[in-house]
Amino acid sequence: MGRVKKSTRKFEKNHLKDALERRKDFAKVKQRSQIKAKKKAKNAKESSDGKVGAANGSYAIEESEASGGGGGLFGDMGVEDFFQGGFGIPDSKGGSANRMKQTGAKTGKRRRVDSEGRGDSSPSIHSSEDVVPPTASGSESSAGDDFDTHKEDLNALVEKDPEFYNYLKENDAELLEFSENNETNLEADALSDSEVEDAPGKKRRKLGKGTTPDGQEGGETEVTIVMVGKWKTALMENKSLRAMRQVILAFRTAAHVNENDGKEYKYTISDPDALSDVSTLKLTLSSLLPLIPYLFSFKKLLRSLVKTVVNIWSDPSCPEATRITAFLVIRKVVVIGDSGLIEAALKFTYQGLVKGSRVTTVHTLHGINLMKNSATELWGLDQTVGYMTGFNFVRQLAIHLRACITNNSKESYKAVYNWQYVHSLDFWSRVLSAHCDPIKEAQTAKESPLRPLIYPIVQVTLGVIRLIPTAQYFPLRFQLTRALLRLSCATGTYIPLAPVLIEVLSSTEMKKKPKPSTLKPLDFSTAIRAPKSYLRTRIYQDGLGEQVVELLSDFFVLWTKSIAFPELVLPVNVMLKRWLRQVSGSSAKQRAKKGKVGNRNGKVNAAVGLLVQKLDTNARWVEDRRAKVDYALSNRAGVDGFLKEEEWEKTPLGAFVVGQRKLREESERLVEARRKEEIKREKEGQGGDKDKEISEASEWSDDDEIGDNDHEM
Repeated sequence: MGRVKKSTRKFEKNHLKDALERRKDFAKVKQRSQIKAKKKAKNAKESSDGKVGAANGSYAIEESEASGGGGGLFGDMGVEDFFQGGFGIPDSKGGSANRMKQTGAKTGKRRRVDSEGRGDSSPSIHSSEDVVPPTASGSESSAGDDFDTHKEDLNALVEKDPEFYNYLKENDAELLEFSENNETNLEADALSDSEVEDAPGKKRRKLGKGTTPDGQEGGETEVTIVMVGKWKTALMENKSLRAMRQVILAFRTAAHVNENDGKEYKYTISDPDALSDVSTLKLTLSSLLPLIPYLFSFKKLLRSLVKTVVNIWSDPSCPEATRITAFLVIRKVVVIGDSGLIEAALKFTYQGLVKGSRVTTVHTLHGINLMKNSATELWGLDQTVGYMTGFNFVRQLAIHLRACITNNSKESYKAVYNWQYVHSLDFWSRVLSAHCDPIKEAQTAKESPLRPLIYPIVQVTLGVIRLIPTAQYFPLRFQLTRALLRLSCATGTYIPLAPVLIEVLSSTEMKKKPKPSTLKPLDFSTAIRAPKSYLRTRIYQDGLGEQVVELLSDFFVLWTKSIAFPELVLPVNVMLKRWLRQVSGSSAKQRAKKGKVGNRNGKVNAAVGLLVQKLDTNARWVEDRRAKVDYALSNRAGVDGFLKEEEWEKTPLGAFVVGQRKLREESERLVEARRKEEIKREKEGQGGDKDKEISEASEWSDDDEIGDNDHEM
């Protein structure tokens, strides 16, 4: 027996079950007819003449009238034997006189005519496993029957409902132009993927050359621009359903282009990079926006989608426009989602933020700030859910800090002193600063649900600052101090930051004479740990002095109009003046005779001295205006309204801070322009050895930080 054709096996796999179920619908009726016919045959003791027909006209079996025969073609066969006999239709000696006629609904079965006659009159029934595949003529006759039936239905439709027929003619001409080729092509389209998957080894290789199993083109057809253009024309002009089906098959190939699942698809894409370029990725994300409301019925799919979009949003290699588009998708899910979906989206977003901020350089800092600012908006859309997720994440940060304090191992601090932890604290300061603003709370006439998180985040941040009070981690201290300054400014919360900064001035790094160095100035915006080569150097001491003066100025300018400013600044002024006497005053000169000298850093000492003068001036300015008030300090409304009409920029300390900020902005602009110029020269190959040294010096901290802080929360 020859090998069964694949089309037959495919039919048995996909359509045999339905065909048998339809046949079983007629089983009871046919069984009654068979039993009735057998009773008649038994009573008459003759089975040579007679017919066994279906009561409902589903099937009619014509018996041969040969005299002396051993019964009809199905005379000795029960109904169960008939239905278990597969799709083989036996032939009698009479040829065409004995055959089965299908008069009811089509069941999709195959008909086979044996090429050779049988020597006896016994029926030739095979099981489904031994069925000989249908010949071409049998398949064509089945397809022809379907075509004739469809054509008759269309003709009847013209008579019964001419309006609907005209509607189809205008909107779906392909349905009315039905032909046998069209039917074959549609079946090939619908089954193309599974047929190629089940094809044998040799035949599969043949199908890989652009043909489907039934001879139609497109087995593994490569998608081209011309092909896409044709599909677009067919969809736009003809509203073609066939083109839509082909587009879906091509999209399926594109969606699984990088997956090795063993499946083969009708279309192939030779260049996978064409699907991952910036424009395609951005277009795909933009196309998701109108589809999101329709995906809420598929929660599991939507969660997977949000997780994938978050990965794009947190990828430093993606362009800014693509990351913003990804954020818009996440934002829409949070806006229209329920509390469970919002919580999941916020968790995925926070995880993506932590993952994307693992390595911080001058090149990735802008993208990290983009993530923190955009994610901050999400926590304000539903602040109740935002508080629950925020509480858990802040608690997680506190647990990490407590573990570092209780664990005395040398490596325990790395769980906290890394960029991910620092960016997490900075992110929560941004969230609370954005949504706990007293002005916004006054507009809504209620306190923000996120406000209770201010105290724990401040305590955790101060604990991290004091965990390792060495000069090597002063850059991390400055990073977290800026986060607390932002929080204090936005929420009106007093946070004692002056002691944190005075500790830097009181360290040995700022009191002793530094060593000369030719190192590049340390960029404190992209550093949390100074390398050992910078310690005790003049360049590092200058940087620390600038940072301390800047942060002290920013801290006190927050309270420059406060009625208690003179008392607030008094202890700090005393300590700063004492420090100046120690490092550059007359007492230092006296100690120099005994071999002890100050830092001899005129630049830093002059900056600190200028700050002391501005603090004293602003304190006297407040005292002058405080002397004119006529209410006691117990009058809270009067205290809150003190100097409310004054602009902080016009105060003595405020004017000093504004001027210092302008100088820093100009300096940062020049440094950024110089950096871009160096990068441009390096790309053009004109930098030489000097540019190579600059590049190596600018990346000194990256390798060191990655090696020491390779810990993911």
